[in-house]
Amino acid sequence: MENDQIQLNQSIEVENGKIIQIMPMSQSPKFKGNRVIDGGGFYIYPGLAEFHSHIPVSQNGNTELQEEAMWLYLANGVLRVRGMIGHASHLQLKARIDAGELDGPRLFLSGPSFSGSSVSSPEQAVQMVRDEKAAGYDHLKLHPGLEMDEFLAIAKTAKELGIPFGGHVSLAVGLKASLENGYKSVEHMDGYVEALIPDYSKVLDQAVAGPFTMLLVKEADRSRLPELVDLTLKTGAWMAPTLTLFDRYFGYKPAEEYRNIPEMKYMSAAQVQSWINAKTPYEERGVLTKENVQPYLDFRNELFMILHEAGVPILMTSDSPQVFNVPGFSIHHEIELMSEAGMSNYEILKTGSVNPAKYFGKEGQWGIIKVGASADFVLVKNNPLKDLTTLKEPFMVVMKGKVYDQKELKMQLEKIEQNHKR
Repeated sequence: MENDQIQLNQSIEVENGKIIQIMPMSQSPKFKGNRVIDGGGFYIYPGLAEFHSHIPVSQNGNTELQEEAMWLYLANGVLRVRGMIGHASHLQLKARIDAGELDGPRLFLSGPSFSGSSVSSPEQAVQMVRDEKAAGYDHLKLHPGLEMDEFLAIAKTAKELGIPFGGHVSLAVGLKASLENGYKSVEHMDGYVEALIPDYSKVLDQAVAGPFTMLLVKEADRSRLPELVDLTLKTGAWMAPTLTLFDRYFGYKPAEEYRNIPEMKYMSAAQVQSWINAKTPYEERGVLTKENVQPYLDFRNELFMILHEAGVPILMTSDSPQVFNVPGFSIHHEIELMSEAGMSNYEILKTGSVNPAKYFGKEGQWGIIKVGASADFVLVKNNPLKDLTTLKEPFMVVMKGKVYDQKELKMQLEKIEQNHKR
């Protein structure tokens, strides 16, 4: 992943979870290890990311849903996950994975979110930042509803403590102030449409604006966009697009049509119904018509490519498990949408490998196939630089040197399906 070139006929030697040697097969390496795997002409790449995840919460000590989610990610080649709604049980989950007691991807955790309902004053917000840092969270997640003084207190304290923060853009704060005061990542590309609407009073009226200001997109003043892109670059913010969330949750395809799509068999009937219930009210109010939705999705794709081509770094994100986004599987839908928007296969792979490592200052440690890096990679049949669909069927997954073959991955998926049989 240092460039878009394929290295043919290579061997990779792994020891103690790290890559210790890469050399051409023609040099006939004599491995000292006790396991040799023939790659069979397949391709190895560093795996994918879900950098906007809502990791399930353990219920009364029951961690089954959490463990299922971890397997769903692994089975889809997703080897690194950033949790974006935190809970104390997530810290326990991460500790179990790090200790080798549980199988799962590399986790990075945000704490409980900062929002209009969880923050009551700047002073309380400051203490909340300190508590989350002390608890061991890696990131802060901001939700809507924050007042400007509360936001500034959060930003100041987070920078003092050295913990990254980002999320939605509160209407009382706005995109400009969010970027200028240190947003590390803008989730859902939030705030850009709002910043382009000349009459901001319309943005503040949810009945007029619709979800994520969808109904006002035709009023966006695009002449303001270059200034916002320049500010994004200047402040070093990252973008978490979650294209699939908007395609499915706020798309014009009826909610009921998602009930029986193949990956829903890995979710409980109650979970699927709750997702249908979340979308149906928008449909009943006539918000999610093709006339309303298509211009909005078109604008989001355009914004995505404008930011990417300007050099704003992008993270692979789908917001799972969230409305109709099943862990792991939704990342492949996100990849399809990134490709349809115009991003190259190589750049898509970067958003799930080297970019997440860079986001957390771990360049060269993982997300790349290189001597000294963690042995985190996936084996697929075809060249993903030419065929993105091959990513949907991992032949083998290696996580910190531990090998999961296709048989085991399928077995784990079958177990999850049986758990939710209906």
